[in-house]
Amino acid sequence: FDALRQQLRKCTSGQPAELIKPLKEAVIKTDEGLKTLYQNGSDVNTIVFGRAYLTDQLIDIIYQVLFAEIDQEVALVAVGGYGRGELHPKSDIDLMLLLEEEENETTKAVLEQFLMLLWDIKLEIGHSVRTVDECIEESAKDITVATNIMEARLLTGSQNLFDEMKQKTSAPQIWDSKSFFQAKLDEQIQRNGKFNDTAYNLETNIKEGPGGLRDIQMIGWVAKRHFGADTLRDLIKHDFLTEEEYQILAENQDFLWRIRFALHFLTNRREDRLLFDYQRDIASELGFTDNEHQLGVEKFMKQYYRSVAELSRLNEMLLQLFQEAILYADEPGEPVSINNRFQSRKGFIEVINENIFKRYPFALLEIFLLLEQHPELKGVRAETIRLIRAHRYLIDDAFRADLRCRSLFMEFIRQPEGLTHEIRRMHKYGILGAYLPAFENIVGQMQYDLFHAYTVDEHTLFVVRNLRRMTVPEFSHELPHCSEVIQRIPKPELLYLAGLFHDIAKGRGGDHSELGAEDAIQFCRNHGLSDYDTNIVAWLVNQHLIMSRVSQREDISDPDVINRFADAVSNRDRLDYLYLLTVADMRATSPDVWNSWKGTLLRDLYDSTCKALRKRLASIDDQALVHVNQQR
Repeated sequence: FDALRQQLRKCTSGQPAELIKPLKEAVIKTDEGLKTLYQNGSDVNTIVFGRAYLTDQLIDIIYQVLFAEIDQEVALVAVGGYGRGELHPKSDIDLMLLLEEEENETTKAVLEQFLMLLWDIKLEIGHSVRTVDECIEESAKDITVATNIMEARLLTGSQNLFDEMKQKTSAPQIWDSKSFFQAKLDEQIQRNGKFNDTAYNLETNIKEGPGGLRDIQMIGWVAKRHFGADTLRDLIKHDFLTEEEYQILAENQDFLWRIRFALHFLTNRREDRLLFDYQRDIASELGFTDNEHQLGVEKFMKQYYRSVAELSRLNEMLLQLFQEAILYADEPGEPVSINNRFQSRKGFIEVINENIFKRYPFALLEIFLLLEQHPELKGVRAETIRLIRAHRYLIDDAFRADLRCRSLFMEFIRQPEGLTHEIRRMHKYGILGAYLPAFENIVGQMQYDLFHAYTVDEHTLFVVRNLRRMTVPEFSHELPHCSEVIQRIPKPELLYLAGLFHDIAKGRGGDHSELGAEDAIQFCRNHGLSDYDTNIVAWLVNQHLIMSRVSQREDISDPDVINRFADAVSNRDRLDYLYLLTVADMRATSPDVWNSWKGTLLRDLYDSTCKALRKRLASIDDQALVHVNQQR
């Protein structure tokens, strides 16, 4: 850069063409050098922050040449990710040209020349030109602008102008901590909704998806606005993060950064979608190799899903802490007793004291049952989330054999409200997988086929959600017939258990339906279900694919096909259970898989089988009547 600076001093601001060749060469050398560092295994932080630093030097050199004779104060400011000092290989370089007053003709000409030069040398520039008053006005109107400016960093130019802008757009002036946090929270909820509120899409977005890089940035934005924190590590001294949690956050961010770096180099563009086409190459790039049991890409994606799950948990806990410190700080904080182990404070459940889980390990399940039974509760207090995570080790074989724990889990499954939300929370906190080790094995398990859009664990939870949704009157218009049939189900919990176990044996080798049925039998016996109920759950798991196969691959207008299917089903109760499970399973594979045609095929098969079963029942009654008459 020193040599480049000397070379450019010989150029004049009126001859920008002279600048293009040496600057373009500098950009190429920078990119090649960073790629070499990456391929040699250098720390990703060094490369991400290093690219921003090198870009700073390049832009400063250009500024000194072009802005030498400008007749008003100008500050050249990095904003957004570049403002944080982070730059990935193909990320936009976001700049704000801050002016003392509205641009005149001379200033306008220089700014245009500056931007054209940056584009000519192949820097991906995003830019805005504003005065301080315009910064205030735009920040007040748009939380995104306020966030970008909050991360602003002076590259070169007027320090006074930059300081004035920062002071007048700070929290006391616009977007106080409370309003800023609420706006960013709403923004995250809306963003997550675009990804079906799950981080487990098979083709995921590592930046915008739940548990992705945006979730880490969200924590940093709130910390900066509320505490004036410069880094996430600063949250440790504010007692919002432990050292261990910070290390987890940093390690998982590094992993996502390496993936993003590899994506940018592989596609030669800014790409944040981890599409199927890229996954094998990225897995190889990051050192994941095949073995006899698992492909390298499967190992890579499993680590990815577990990483984003960990980040998602940390994000939830920290946002809960922020809610308590920012949104609910002024509300009365007196606890209200729920039972001898739990109380609510400001609408959130918490343990009575930090030793509850050690003294009463079964409380690790009880808390989720209480959340179902008390829908007025808004969630779990952050410190209790932390304690749940810290005490998962207590869930061992003795815990699973404890009659209290087994009873609590079955009572949890049988609750009339809240199962969908709380089983997801149980999964997110790591309790579901700890209590059901077979479920832990499918966490992050990919399904390489044409149908499934989610990992096995996420698909399973969607199945349970779909079944519960059929019971809710406000959703009865979605599947009117299913909503009618589910009202006849004698024990809905059997249906939910079948949904929970139907794919639980995937990835083990062998027939997952048979292996899953064995798991279901063991679970049901351990949890006190009758032989009859156990057989229903096991049969549903074993046969959960039969109805979709028959409806789509066989001629359901053929009486022989219907009779064979009726033989397999044997009675109306099993048909009802199987029909509902099949619909829920198909709708949970992918937003694109379910359609009215498949729904019609299933309904036709269901109706035809009902008729066949009724005829058999009538025939049995007739035979019984003949037998009685013969005895007279």
